[in-house]
Amino acid sequence: MRLSRKLKLLCAALAPMLALTACSGGSSTAGAEGADSGEKVKITVWSWDGTVERAVPGFQAAHPNITVEVVNAGSSQDEYKALDNAIQAGSGVPDLVMFEYFAVPYFAVPGKLTDLGELGADKLKSDYVPAAWNDVTVNGKVYALPSDYGPSAMFYNEATLKKAGIDEPPATWDEYYEAAKKIRKLGDDYYIAQDTGDIFFLLSLIWQAGGRPFKVDGTKVHIDFSDPGTTKAVAFWQKMLDEGLINTKITGWSDDWNRALNDGTLATQTMGGWLTSTLPERAPEAKGDFKVALMPQWEKGQKVGAANGGSSFGIPAAAEHKEAAFAFLEYFTHGDGLQTRVDAGAFVPNLSVLENEAFTGKPNEYFGDQKVGAVLAEATEIVPSDWQFPPFFEYARSIYGDLASPYYTSGQGSLAEILEQWRQRCIQYGNEQGFQVD
Repeated sequence: MRLSRKLKLLCAALAPMLALTACSGGSSTAGAEGADSGEKVKITVWSWDGTVERAVPGFQAAHPNITVEVVNAGSSQDEYKALDNAIQAGSGVPDLVMFEYFAVPYFAVPGKLTDLGELGADKLKSDYVPAAWNDVTVNGKVYALPSDYGPSAMFYNEATLKKAGIDEPPATWDEYYEAAKKIRKLGDDYYIAQDTGDIFFLLSLIWQAGGRPFKVDGTKVHIDFSDPGTTKAVAFWQKMLDEGLINTKITGWSDDWNRALNDGTLATQTMGGWLTSTLPERAPEAKGDFKVALMPQWEKGQKVGAANGGSSFGIPAAAEHKEAAFAFLEYFTHGDGLQTRVDAGAFVPNLSVLENEAFTGKPNEYFGDQKVGAVLAEATEIVPSDWQFPPFFEYARSIYGDLASPYYTSGQGSLAEILEQWRQRCIQYGNEQGFQVD
């Protein structure tokens, strides 16, 4: 999908934040007031996750000296721009900020985030799934705590599959390919899935196949889409597109997408586990038809996953009340406030939740009383923990749509060619920002 002019301008405005310059303002040590010193403190939290606010009353009851204000600073891109502007200006910097996982190095490498190890975060490592902890760790230091997670899973319309003569959800990508052909035979509108250039889906496919296109060592970044795992994943999806088995007209999150999910003409969606919370609103007529399974495997009998989305919270280096901010951060991502968010629909990568029968054994009415939590818990625990994003991935994702759009609208070219163009643009940009990229 081609980016709007407004989004292009936003991406351009984000560029200065990537320069490898020291963070302006603030102290590198924790706030002197302390979380429970008795001094009255007000902390500001930037978040687009509505479940975070649910944890505020309990926290303030336990910490009467700390007042928490949760502010929705807009979309992730809006928030990142606003944060960078506040840091540059030296005023208005919030105490706690929500980050998509790929954006953590984006801020950590230039020194704009606090090393949470200084505040005791290192002690929490064993309580999270390894892949999520890896996502908040940059150059051996932890800069955020995981707050929600998006293990890739396959959401499938059981009624549509049965209509096509498919009794079980495809367990391998070979089975997925065969199922796609059967589903197409149901009619012109029927497809196993849609894609108009979703880079996060493609990367999850690569991730699961063992591809590691990004390798980061400090400020050195290597980008390569020719390794065996990446090549295998890209070739498979290219075959699906070439044979007309994927709908390239319907864009995710559009009204057309909602209609196709509702009427069953889109049979599956391989996405992050967070889809469990939004699918009921988007496809209410398909209640009871949708189920959840692990994403198909490359080899029969394997159990390897990937991630697609998720977020965390970090403390800006220029924040004024770091100890109080960390107290709240620990409370809603790990402590007594965690269950409040889980009850409100948050899917978290905490082992205390994922290994709890109350979570894994709970039937989900929308999904035909399937115990969805058990599937997503397993999907989370099988995500390989060695994936890396380059520190300028916010820019990288913003340009992928422009590069991919001509292919999806005309069918001319290939995914491999798009990825090579993307690689060249990322190398150029990264080097311009002071990284060593090849």
